[in-house]
Amino acid sequence: MPNQKVMIIGGGLAGLAAAMKLAELGVDVDLMSLTPVKRSHSVCAQGGINSVNKQTRLAGDNEWKHFDDTVYGGDFLNHQPPVKEMTEWAPRIIDLMDRLGVTFNRTTEGFLDHRRFGGTLYKRTAFAGATTGQQLLYVLDEQVRRWQSQGRVKVYESWDYLGPILADDGTCCGCVAQDLATMEIRSFSADAVVVASGGCGLIFGRSTMSMVCTGSAVSRSFQMGADYGNGEFIQVHPTAIPGADKLRLMSESARGEGGRVWVPSTPQDSRTPRSIPEAERYYFLEDRYPEYGNLVPRDIATREIFNICVNEGLSVEQGRQCVFLDLTHIERSELDRKLGGILEIYEKFQGVDPRDHPMKIFPAVHYSMGGLWVDYQKSGSGGLQWGSPQNQTTKIPGLYAIGECDYQYHGANRLGANSLLSCIFSGLLVAPSLVEWLKIVPKAAADQPSSLYEAARQERQVRHDKLLNRPSGGENPYLIHEELGDVLTKSATVVRRNPQLEEGIDKVLELKDRAAACSLSDTGNWTNQNVVFTKALQDMFPLALTVLRGALARDECRGAHFKPDFAMPSLKCEEPGERIREAEAWCDRFEGNVDKWLKSTIATWQGDDVELSYEEVDTSLIVPRPRLYGLVGADVIEEVWKERVAKRTDVEATTA
Repeated sequence: MPNQKVMIIGGGLAGLAAAMKLAELGVDVDLMSLTPVKRSHSVCAQGGINSVNKQTRLAGDNEWKHFDDTVYGGDFLNHQPPVKEMTEWAPRIIDLMDRLGVTFNRTTEGFLDHRRFGGTLYKRTAFAGATTGQQLLYVLDEQVRRWQSQGRVKVYESWDYLGPILADDGTCCGCVAQDLATMEIRSFSADAVVVASGGCGLIFGRSTMSMVCTGSAVSRSFQMGADYGNGEFIQVHPTAIPGADKLRLMSESARGEGGRVWVPSTPQDSRTPRSIPEAERYYFLEDRYPEYGNLVPRDIATREIFNICVNEGLSVEQGRQCVFLDLTHIERSELDRKLGGILEIYEKFQGVDPRDHPMKIFPAVHYSMGGLWVDYQKSGSGGLQWGSPQNQTTKIPGLYAIGECDYQYHGANRLGANSLLSCIFSGLLVAPSLVEWLKIVPKAAADQPSSLYEAARQERQVRHDKLLNRPSGGENPYLIHEELGDVLTKSATVVRRNPQLEEGIDKVLELKDRAAACSLSDTGNWTNQNVVFTKALQDMFPLALTVLRGALARDECRGAHFKPDFAMPSLKCEEPGERIREAEAWCDRFEGNVDKWLKSTIATWQGDDVELSYEEVDTSLIVPRPRLYGLVGADVIEEVWKERVAKRTDVEATTA
C-alpha cells in the first residue's frame, strides 16, 4: 500500500511548521505555494512574536495573563481552550525557534531581548530587528528543505490551488491546482489537505498584505462546503504609509520601542515637526489612555487616529489624512539595531529619513481575524486534547485550516505579535492531529477511483477554457477589482454604518455579476497572469459578501467591528450616587449585549450568496467583562462590575 500523504496549501509560517512536524512524525508531505516559499507573506511580518519569558515572570507575568490579555483584547470572541493552549506553548515555541537558529535580538548580557506590543503591560515580544517574520520563515524553510532532501517533502512552488476534491462520502481526498508557468491543471491525491494560505486583504483593494493575498484558496474551500467564521472582523492597523499601489506597514514595534503618535495642536501647522514645541503637540493616545499610552490595542489606536483626522480635523496635512509617528528622540544606533528594516522601507518610499523627521502614517487594512471555521477538542485542564483529529479540522472531513486563514485564535481583535505565534502554534498542533486522522480516514486517497480525480480536474479545465475563449469587448477585471476595493474600504473598515453596508452589499452583488462576464486581455496558454487574476477576482465575492453581511447583522461594537450607532457611552454624571446608578445601567446594557452578541458568526455558501448562523463562544475559563480602555468613568464601571461578579459567585457557591 502506498504511503499516506498530506497536501499543505501555503508556504508561510503555518504551512512550513506543519510540514516540518509532519515530516518528523514520518508522514509524507506535498507543499504547494502560490509564490516561491521564501516570498510567502509571512516574510513581511516585522515586529515580533509573543511569549511569557524570564524577564516578564520577574515582573509578575505568567501564561494565564498572556491568555487573559489575548481574550480581553479580542473582546472575548475567541474560543478560550485554543487560546489557553497557544499561550502555554508560546515559551516553548520561542525556545524552539531560537534553537533552530532564528537571529533574535539579544541584550548585552546575551539574553533574548524583548519589547512591548499593544494590549499588554509586559515586554513579551521577542524580535529579530524589524524583520522577525523573515527570520522565522527562513529557519523553518531550512528545516523543510532538510526533509525535502530526504524525500519526505515535495515542494510545488508557483502553483495555484483551485479547490479540494471530495469523495462520494464528502471526505476531502486531494485537490486541483494549476501550474502558473505552463498553465497545466492537475489533480493531486492526498489523504488530508491543509489550507495555510493566509489572509484576504486584496478584497479591500489596497492593504498592507502582499498582492497575492486574494483569499482565493480560502474562498474555493468555502464554496465547496467549508464554513467561514467571524468574517466581519477585519483588523485595520493604526500605522501604515499610504501609497498609490498598496499600503506599507510601519510596525507596532516602532511604538514598542518608544515611538510617539501626535499631531500639532494647531490644525495643519506649517512649521517643521521638530520645531513645534512640546507644549503645542497633542499626544492624544498618551492623553486619552494613560495606562497603555501609544500601545493600546490596535482597534483602539486605529479609531483614535481616524477620529483625530476625520472628525476632529487635526490631520497633519490638509490634502490627506495622516498623523506623526515620531522616533526622532531615540538614538540613531538603537533605531538601526532594532528597527532598521522598517526605517529603510519608509526612507525608500517616502524619500525622508525617519531618524530625523517624524513619519506620516494612517490606518490600513492589515489582517483578517475571521477565516475558515475549524474545530477543536477540549482537554480536561481546559486547553486542547493534543493529537485529536478534531483540532483545526474544517466542516469538510479531511480538510484542515491553520494560520491566518482560520478563525479561532484572535476573536474580534488580534493583539500585535500574536499572529506569528498563532501561525507556528497551529502548524505544530495540526501535525499530530493529522497523524491520528490518517489512522481513521474512511478510504485512502490511493484507493479512490482515478475517475474522481479526472472529473475534478476536467471541471476546472472547462472553467479555465471558458474564460480564455470569452469574446473581447467585456469589462476589465482589474477595474472591477478596483471598484470592489473601494466599496469595501468605504463601508467596512474603521467605521461601519448599516445604510452604507446595505449599499455595499447591493454593489458587490452587481460587481459579482459583472465580473462573471468580464473579458481577458491575454488569452495565451503560458504564464497567463490575466486569467489567474480573473479567477481570483471571481472568488473574492463570496468573502466580500461574508464580511458585509456579517457586519450588517452584528448591531454592536466589538473589537475591530465598530458601529457608532451601537457604541457603549462614557459616563456623564458627576454626582457620585448618580454616577453609580449610571454605571449600573451601563452594566445592565453590557450584560444584555453579551447575551445577544457574544457569539461567532458562521457563514455558509449557498451557491450565489451567504447564509449566516451563530455559534456560542466557549468562555468557560475567563468570565467576559467590560473592555474599558480609556472610557470615561471606567473606574466606577469596573467597581460595579466586580461587585456583580462577586455576588454572582457567592450565590453560585451557596446553591452548590
